[in-house]
Amino acid sequence: MSLLSLTAQWIDEEFVRHQVTLHAKSFRGSHTSQTIATAFDSMLQTWDIPKTSVHIVLRDNARNMIKAMSYAELPSLPCTAHTLQLVVHEGLLSQRSVADAVAVGRKIVGHFKHSALASSRLEDIQLQINQPVKRLQQDVQTRWNSTFYMVQSLIEQKRALGIFVSEYGLPDTLTAHQWTLLEKVISVLGPFEELTRKVSSSDATAADVIPAVTVLHRFLTRETDKDHGIKAMKGTLAAAVRTRFTDVEENPLYSIATLLDPRYKNRFFSSTTTAVNAKEMLKLELLWLPGEEDHDLNEPPSRKARSDQPTTSFDSMFDEIADEQASASVGRAAVGSSVELETDLGEAAILREDKPLQYWMVNKVRLPNLAKMAGRYLSAPCASVDSERLFSSVSHIVNESRNRLTADHAEMILFIKKNLPLTFPKTV
Repeated sequence: MSLLSLTAQWIDEEFVRHQVTLHAKSFRGSHTSQTIATAFDSMLQTWDIPKTSVHIVLRDNARNMIKAMSYAELPSLPCTAHTLQLVVHEGLLSQRSVADAVAVGRKIVGHFKHSALASSRLEDIQLQINQPVKRLQQDVQTRWNSTFYMVQSLIEQKRALGIFVSEYGLPDTLTAHQWTLLEKVISVLGPFEELTRKVSSSDATAADVIPAVTVLHRFLTRETDKDHGIKAMKGTLAAAVRTRFTDVEENPLYSIATLLDPRYKNRFFSSTTTAVNAKEMLKLELLWLPGEEDHDLNEPPSRKARSDQPTTSFDSMFDEIADEQASASVGRAAVGSSVELETDLGEAAILREDKPLQYWMVNKVRLPNLAKMAGRYLSAPCASVDSERLFSSVSHIVNESRNRLTADHAEMILFIKKNLPLTFPKTV
């Protein structure tokens, strides 16, 4: 069964984020861009959502989806998690030596997945050498991070697998060179795995993309003493990041969202020029507001001190970039109609673990015009995880016991399973 889903996300006047599943439409026939656009128009009409109320449509990177949003005359962004999947595959997993080593690892894991006897023997060995009893993880080739977890589980059980091979044998084994290669792959892909988890979380937004790309680029281009054997890998991944995220800072849907996120502001742009351009884009958007509200700028929020050490090298690099730009941003004078924007950018950023929406709830009276813009631009997620969870639900609804269930009935069950609001916001 082919389904086309529609999920909506918005921020209310109290700066609380809402997310609902509105539609799961049966999608028969050819999946051309024109057909998708027509189906999308139909779903919006069903819920009386005018296109002028749609801020962003989040889609995957397929050409037919890109063209469909163009035909439908709707602004759209690609799923960041899907883009990272393409970066990792193009930059690393497509390399012959890496692909061969991963294929052997997949065959080893498959052997234990299909043999209860082999699994029990491996567990016995783990107990004998005082290792935690863990099963090897199978990957899904369309999810690069599942391949990461599979390789990670193989490396964790390297000693136990060595004993197993000597006693019972395996259909295929990794050479010493392949073990070393996979260990290097895990080292290089660690930040990508962390980033994939972060952008797939329920509170991730379009504002997270530019800072993430900036940090990734610095990680991949910075030379360290630990780069021996992985320099080429980092180079190919850096090239893939540049290719896939080439125009991210020029896109106002990303750049304005980043400026309006109090954790990032203008600290994470790759250059002063792109930061200034982003500010000009936001100023133009502010001109479209129906009218400026009166406000008092004399009470800036206090910034909590950073108490905990960064938990990962990826976190420490975020803090490093933020601290570099902070001294250049504090203390700028506010001028003319952009007084709110200049004031906000001149104040210190909040901590990365703090809540942006909470910040705007507290400051919506002090910075009312920026708060309105934040309610729009911070409403957009950066990954289509919620939509994909819907299809996971479908797999449980339509099964061998319900093989005569029609698409319309499946759609009805999905509606019943979700709590739908009675009214919708002006912008989703």
